Amino acid sequence: MLVPRPESIEQWSVTKQERESLGGSPKSTTRQFKAYAPGFIPIDVKYLPQMPDEEQRRYLFVAIDRATRWVYLAIHENKSAESATRFLANVLANAPFVVRTVLTDNGKEFTDRFSSAGERQPTGRHPFDQLCREKRIAHRLIQPRHPQTNGMVERFNGRIAQILRAERFVSAADLQETLTRYLWAYNHRIPQRVLGHMTPIEKLRWWQTERPDLFVSRVDNVTGLDT
Repeated sequence: MLVPRPESIEQWSVTKQERESLGGSPKSTTRQFKAYAPGFIPIDVKYLPQMPDEEQRRYLFVAIDRATRWVYLAIHENKSAESATRFLANVLANAPFVVRTVLTDNGKEFTDRFSSAGERQPTGRHPFDQLCREKRIAHRLIQPRHPQTNGMVERFNGRIAQILRAERFVSAADLQETLTRYLWAYNHRIPQRVLGHMTPIEKLRWWQTERPDLFVSRVDNVTGLDT
């Protein structure tokens, strides 16, 4: 049986912790934020809880644009290099702007920086790196054992974790529907202090008006959760 849902999906984001993670703590309202342009994308992956109708857990890949906080999600059966590369390809197909840089951790799904012999320079033969090179995207790696370097996407994953703790899901489809609804609300309905109280989609539209050269499609054509 499902735990009762909030009346609206936005209610998942009204806690003090949520407000602070969306726009910083109240003390940070006077902080000066650098006006990054769209196109810098931190990417991360997290476990999803196993659903009653699943034989194993699946993985949620998350990409977030640093300038606009626009988020793209995809659920994959594993976190292999092939899955990570396919996720990046889907990000590129759905982002309305030119992706210039991606930031990831040092997991084997993203890089061959670490091998059985220890740390080394990435060889460039990893499928994820090959796609980056093909699309002329800079692939940056966070410093090992410093996940806070990828803090933006980690904070978003924290919001997903909050939803997962608060809900009881009866199936994989139930989980997917919930994530789809939250993703839409996050991108379209939840203003963020760091964006000048705009939503990510509103900020994308602002950037498209100011810098149309950074965009490859209309913001209105942005899609939702990919599976």
